[in-house]
Amino acid sequence: MTSAPGNLGFYLSGSVLLLIGASKLPALIRRPHDMLLRAACLLLFTGGCNMLLAAPESIVQLNRLSGTANLAAPVVYATTTAFSGASLLLIINWRPAPPRQTRRASRLCVSAYGLVVLAVFLLYGAGSTPVEQVALFDVYYANTPYIREMIVTYLVAQGVAMMVACSLCWRWSREVHGSLRAGLRTLAPAYLIIVCYVAMRLVAVAARWSGHNLDFLVDQVSPRLAAPSAALGAVGFLLPLAGPPVATAARSVRQLWQLAPLWRALQDVSTPGAVRATLPWWRTPPAMLLTGRKTALYDAILALTPHCDPAVRESAHRAALRRGDDASSAEVTADAAMILVARERQAADAEQPPDGTPRSPWHARDLVPLSLALASPVVRDIHRQFAPSEKAAHHA
Repeated sequence: MTSAPGNLGFYLSGSVLLLIGASKLPALIRRPHDMLLRAACLLLFTGGCNMLLAAPESIVQLNRLSGTANLAAPVVYATTTAFSGASLLLIINWRPAPPRQTRRASRLCVSAYGLVVLAVFLLYGAGSTPVEQVALFDVYYANTPYIREMIVTYLVAQGVAMMVACSLCWRWSREVHGSLRAGLRTLAPAYLIIVCYVAMRLVAVAARWSGHNLDFLVDQVSPRLAAPSAALGAVGFLLPLAGPPVATAARSVRQLWQLAPLWRALQDVSTPGAVRATLPWWRTPPAMLLTGRKTALYDAILALTPHCDPAVRESAHRAALRRGDDASSAEVTADAAMILVARERQAADAEQPPDGTPRSPWHARDLVPLSLALASPVVRDIHRQFAPSEKAAHHA
């Protein structure tokens, strides 16, 4: 059985897993045929039970309450086997594949690991384990008939599940990108560490068969692999869930920073009829802040449309082309110059839009390039040339 420095880590980890699993129950009740959700719930509950039951204190208490020296052994081994099968089942249902293939693999996984759980209890019942062993059960009873087979059965089943899960995660990671790829490439070494854990215990058991003693692999070395495998596993499952929202927030923050020059230029533009809501940045999601910022900028540009002068835009466009800008960049630069001059003209004559020449609306629709174009020397030159002198001096 598993050994560890203390019980707190087992109880805390197990309780967290069970609480998360309980939070998924309403969704499972609504979608009882969702195999991915069922596999996730099974993984959480078997993992939580395994951590609670594998705590050294739990092993001692279970043996004492049952009145049987090592009843905790098959219970812990069965939950470990169930957890291994649930891990493999989750990967099978998580990975994109034809539905028929997924169902067939899922049935095979459930049947195989269900039989292993049954075999663990049957073999334990057929054997004899009179001396209680909390930490060295595997090696102490490595030569006991039926118990020997039970130990090998559960270790091989766990190792096979972890090896297959590791292989599936690594192969699938080559086909995807972003946080899902990062999560899979974190899960793969987590499963590989468990394979090493199993291999060490099998080596120690095999050493007992040949008359040697490598018990330190069971009670000193292999337990040290539990913490890193658990940490990597948690991060691996968390990354695909948390990655997309974090990436979306990062993109929103980057766009807010890129829109800052345009916002500073247009935040005081009069927008009759438009409602500007102040969103406190410290408690508003970045995506919502970005939406509000874009809406306010579009309102400001719409309010400036009657003041937009095609002659200003044409001059800025020619100047940008002479400067070496490509056609697309020149268009954006021209729009930025026209809007900046329109801001000054609106401020100079807020009540009466200019008459005469029909006004040309801006051509660009992406605000970020427009905002970045404000730094162009062409925009500054056209602004000084066409803006009303007093306002130009005021805003310089």
